[in-house]
Amino acid sequence: MSISFQVLGSPGNDNALLVRIDNGQGVETLLFDCGEGCLAELSFAEILAIDHLFFSHLHMDHVAGFDAFFRATFNRTNRPNRIWGPPETGRILQHRFQGVLWNLHEEMSGTWHITDIHADRLQTVRLELSEAFAVLHNEGARPHARTAYEGAGFTIEALTMDHRTPTLAYLVREKPRRNVDVSRLSALGLRGGPWLKQLKDSAPDQTTVVIDGATHAIDDLQRALVVETPGDSIAYLTDFLLDDVAMERLCSAFAGCGVIVCEGQYRHADLELARKNFHMTTQLSATLAQRLRARELVLFHLSDRYDEQGWLEMLREAQAIFPNANYPPHWKLSGEG
Repeated sequence: MSISFQVLGSPGNDNALLVRIDNGQGVETLLFDCGEGCLAELSFAEILAIDHLFFSHLHMDHVAGFDAFFRATFNRTNRPNRIWGPPETGRILQHRFQGVLWNLHEEMSGTWHITDIHADRLQTVRLELSEAFAVLHNEGARPHARTAYEGAGFTIEALTMDHRTPTLAYLVREKPRRNVDVSRLSALGLRGGPWLKQLKDSAPDQTTVVIDGATHAIDDLQRALVVETPGDSIAYLTDFLLDDVAMERLCSAFAGCGVIVCEGQYRHADLELARKNFHMTTQLSATLAQRLRARELVLFHLSDRYDEQGWLEMLREAQAIFPNANYPPHWKLSGEG
């Protein structure tokens, strides 16, 4: 299984994050936010391949590109149409759906599910193209602690943060990998064979396995031979106040995250302005990456109040705390080392 990602958009403009998860049998594609012009970097086929759209919040710079996505997918029937976001996402997007004239809708089909992620529950509504998206059908609620969605071999966790409105921090986490350590076989007097796959992938009701004519308890063999290692992970963090309380919450929830894609709105000299607007500085973003023991920090969502030289200075501020901090490689800022 592999997780790859692509930051969409350019420095100083709207950005989004595209994540592809390949489980060896298929690819699931996730889009986080949908700023103006971001989808211009994708082909029509790539847009159609997006399985889920996750909004951090519904400010204009995070939803301005939604019409381009919806134009391509409004009548899509070959895969589920799923959107996720903070409270009020369903209500707000219904207005976006109805912001154009529908006069051929009775002959079309297309079902959309939108889930509002509250701190304690997931509330889902359904809209139908055949009804011109006029009715919000209540699909019910279910409890929510942290995991919002579970895919094939991965989960998506959502944590509610404060941007003077609820905004969501997301973590895409590959499920732990389970592998058989064949170097331990000789100590148990066993030989390898097809039973090793049974051991790794045993069904819940399978309690024994036969090896060279002898029956062994699967639980005992798994404890002796199966090694579990954490999977890869990528966090999407943007537009919230990163004070001491928020830092502690994220360090508790997202510890050990591999890659962090995090806003770089302000230089640290403008800390008070960042706090006033419930944003971060690049130093704070780097401190978070350091405390999370991340592998890589990718800074994006830069304020256009700074010029390119200012952005480079902000990057150096981050690298002084977390050396493996960078901007997306395709930005190619002059002077970036």
